Amino acid sequence: MKPILEIKKLYKTYHTKKCEIEALKNINFEVYEGDFIGIVGPSGCGKSTLLSIIGNLESITKGTVKKDKNLKIGYMLQDDCLFPWLTIYENCLLGLKINKICNKENIDNVKKLLSTYGLKDFMNNYPNDLSGGMRQRAALIRTLAIKPDILLLDEPFSALDYYTRLSVSNDVLDIIRKEKKTLIIVTHDISEAISMCKKIIVLSKRPSTIKNIYNINYKEDRENPIKNRSSREFMNYYEKIWEDLTNEK
Repeated sequence: MKPILEIKKLYKTYHTKKCEIEALKNINFEVYEGDFIGIVGPSGCGKSTLLSIIGNLESITKGTVKKDKNLKIGYMLQDDCLFPWLTIYENCLLGLKINKICNKENIDNVKKLLSTYGLKDFMNNYPNDLSGGMRQRAALIRTLAIKPDILLLDEPFSALDYYTRLSVSNDVLDIIRKEKKTLIIVTHDISEAISMCKKIIVLSKRPSTIKNIYNINYKEDRENPIKNRSSREFMNYYEKIWEDLTNEK
């Protein structure tokens, strides 16, 4: 199978008046259609920088980011970024309006997504009327509205309390799976990454290199992130990744 995204010998250096800061160093990996990839690493190591480069929000210093022709990328930030003066429905149309593709077909698709994923009765409400979990669902639907091939999620559940983030991660993964999208998620939460993803990329401290890439396999059905946390395989992966992150040389 041919990858839809290839990162080869990627370097990123920031220049300030006083010094150079090497953020990413010789990053190499491939993304295939249907992949669910988690990126973990120490705080400040460049996880979000890498995601921003993939999403065309930042330039590279050296190396290549090769994408399939016409590959469409959707980006979901830490904050849900819903405008409080717009209804949920109006917020979900924003991407279509910005990209000038707010036609009947795409509008109908937004209404279908809102209905399918439990927000039909709240589409005329304002963001402040919704729980944190429902707001994250709305933000995801807004991202899905442009029909991306790859979804980039940057710490999407970090603002939620522990119970809510478990529930929402379950909901979000279920939606992404049903919509048949490819996922790359950056998270500081090892448990979250292992429970949600099929592959984990472990980054070192800055300048960030890839320490390890783990293919996550569960013996039993792994469709539910909450259930995955109680499996023996989960603990084995957790211990290995924790060792990678704590044994920095």
